Amino acid sequence: MQPVLDPNPPNGQKKMLLVFGSFFAIFVIIAIVATIASP
Repeated sequence: MQPVLDPNPPNGQKKMLLVFGSFFAIFVIIAIVATIASP
């Protein structure tokens, strides 16, 4: 049984991590903008 996040992930897992990380970053930016925009 291999670990979920190995130090040298294959290309597919690295791409998935990149997509998930960018999605999370966009979500955080939207949350910050919504917090600033709200009265």
